[in-house]
Amino acid sequence: MTGVDLLSLLREGELTVEGRLVVASNLTLLGRVTHGGASVRCVYKPISGEQPLWDFPDGTLAAREAAAYEVSDAAGWHVVPPTVLRPDGPFGAGMCQAWMEQGTASLGAGKVDVIPASAPVGAWLPILEAVDGDGSPVLLVHADDPGLRRLAVFDAVVNNADRKGGHVLVGDRTVAPSLAGVVGVDHGVCFNADPKLRTVLWGWAGSALSAAERSSLARLRGLVDGALGATLRGLLADEEVAATAARIDALLTRGTMPSPEGRMPVPWPVF
Repeated sequence: MTGVDLLSLLREGELTVEGRLVVASNLTLLGRVTHGGASVRCVYKPISGEQPLWDFPDGTLAAREAAAYEVSDAAGWHVVPPTVLRPDGPFGAGMCQAWMEQGTASLGAGKVDVIPASAPVGAWLPILEAVDGDGSPVLLVHADDPGLRRLAVFDAVVNNADRKGGHVLVGDRTVAPSLAGVVGVDHGVCFNADPKLRTVLWGWAGSALSAAERSSLARLRGLVDGALGATLRGLLADEEVAATAARIDALLTRGTMPSPEGRMPVPWPVF
């Protein structure tokens, strides 16, 4: 997409629907946006297709997806595909995100897996023990990977309540050259003012933040007080923006990655 304003294309291009991702809990459509000679595949999630949740206000999930992109982009982490809150579409206003082309073997991007409990752990970071459908012991694991850790830091900032292994993809740089090697999708249940972090990426729990991570978080904190904060207040409630700033402050004060309190908060299913 060199030379194309991808965000403007996603927001203003002609949107056509080509199919539906039937495994999603909310209406999730695969489509294409086109303007002039530019065209890109996209995921379109209309607000009208959002299912009610007891702990998130109705009709707010699309805006949370757009807010997640804004934080990722402002921080320079580039772990969320380009995403906009589109004012219109075949089924009304909603989220429109550049599609990341993945093969079926890419579920978890080769970074998150379930392995037999008897298998050598190697470079995997174990998260929890479980049993599979046959009653055999297994381990939920993820890679000790810098890109995956960047995503874990991002999740801590945005208070991601649903980081499944299947939401971890390989960034498609043919669509957006700035994307990191590992990206995350499905951020509709982020930014709650209450602690909600549920993730498969607990392998670094309690580990010290690096100097680069602290510097990045400190810079992001300043942006929340400025232009980024103004953008987020157009997408989230004021208390949710304040809670985002407070989470960054807590990370910087503590100096470590978050640790689960009580039972390991892992989403289900994990993929």
